Amino acid sequence: MTPIVQVGTVLIGEESPRISEVLALQSEPYFENWSVVKVLDGVTLDHKIHAARWNFLFMADEIKATFFGAIGATKIQGALQRIVRKVRYQHFNCLEVTAIVSKRFLGVPYATVSAHSRHIQHGYRLDSVGTRQNARRDAEWARG
Repeated sequence: MTPIVQVGTVLIGEESPRISEVLALQSEPYFENWSVVKVLDGVTLDHKIHAARWNFLFMADEIKATFFGAIGATKIQGALQRIVRKVRYQHFNCLEVTAIVSKRFLGVPYATVSAHSRHIQHGYRLDSVGTRQNARRDAEWARG
């Protein structure tokens, strides 16, 4: 069963097993190497991460994907896959859904899904792209 995604839902990349272990995060597989963090929204997760003396960084750049038709789980998942493809090369380990807006144009329904990249790390300064890329590569190698 596909997890329900709504505003505030946080997706975490499976390349972050150490993070999931340290923070005791429960998640459900969603698509590719991404899972939905269960029970926690972005604010609650942020408090849990800070309590563990880690940091949950928020990237200001908003990423959007639009689809035609009514809002449904499959359509939202497709929009999030397009968003992940847009930010793949930044190597952030989380994504937070910040808006799901339904509209009509000339009677045709469409919706826009908005998200922000997030990154969980131990240090307070954002790791370089190279460091984040190496962490992802190491995790993929460990998975086999």
